[in-house]
Amino acid sequence: MAFPRTRLRRLRQSEAMRRLVSGTRLSAEDFVYPLFTCPGTGEKRPIESMSGCFHFSADLIGAEAAEVASLQIPAVLLFGLPERKDPTGSEAWSDNSAVAIAIKQIKQTAPELLVITDVCLCAYTNHGHCGVIKDGKVDNDSTCELLGKTAVAHARAGADIVAPSDMMDGRVGVIREALDSAGFVDVAVMAYSAKYASAFYGPFRDAAESAPSFGDRKTYQMDFGNPRQAMTEIALDIEEGADIVMVKPALPYLDIICRAKQRFDVPIAAYNVSGEFMCINAAADAGYMDRQGAILETLLSVKRAGADIIITYFAKTAAKMLRK
Repeated sequence: MAFPRTRLRRLRQSEAMRRLVSGTRLSAEDFVYPLFTCPGTGEKRPIESMSGCFHFSADLIGAEAAEVASLQIPAVLLFGLPERKDPTGSEAWSDNSAVAIAIKQIKQTAPELLVITDVCLCAYTNHGHCGVIKDGKVDNDSTCELLGKTAVAHARAGADIVAPSDMMDGRVGVIREALDSAGFVDVAVMAYSAKYASAFYGPFRDAAESAPSFGDRKTYQMDFGNPRQAMTEIALDIEEGADIVMVKPALPYLDIICRAKQRFDVPIAAYNVSGEFMCINAAADAGYMDRQGAILETLLSVKRAGADIIITYFAKTAAKMLRK
């Protein structure tokens, strides 16, 4: 039917009407909040490149986790800094790493909260790459073995989900086998399946002290002009045992999220990364953008594209906004 009988503005007349007919709804239960842990005690250091984010020592991270849980956010994604770095990133699989200790603290103070751990070596190696270097390149297969050890160490500490972010071929299968062999058959794997070699990771690399000391990560992270390979990567990870798959970053890859949602019958996560986070904060700080409006519009766009899980540094802020 044509105008004037059809008037689409009828369904936009009030906030209540807009809520009633909305096709996409955002909830705190959609969110995962990233946390950074560091060695030592009594540490809560601001991360200069990421507004409102901190490095927490394990003794203080429990209180932060309890606040996250109180907002009905179901999970945190934990990243760690080491005491020391070496060529293989050996502290990544230590039972005494900052991550291992932080997992136990979070489980004590907020037992209802799911703990997801990032499984990668970049923050732990002295060269900043995500794996073992051989002949000037990241060696795929030996790196996978170390990622398996790291995942088991995190599971031993109490992690509910391990999340390999390295983009090595076959690492999901190696991690699944390592977990199962160690008796952790119920620990889930959330694979960073379509992780692109993005410029939007800059603030995070400062936070995690993980910028590569030479070269770049384009030989293992994905080419941003290639959508077809993303579907292959996701399919292979599912075949190898991934329970959840992820697209990273979120905003420049909404089309990839949408394709993945249409094609695969597993939960789809999307990572609203540090550069996306800081673009909004910088614009809002300069007075060029409404912060709250931009946050909700951004997160709703990721949900609308098909993400079941949104990993975002805005999780606490957005959860409070959605309560109003």
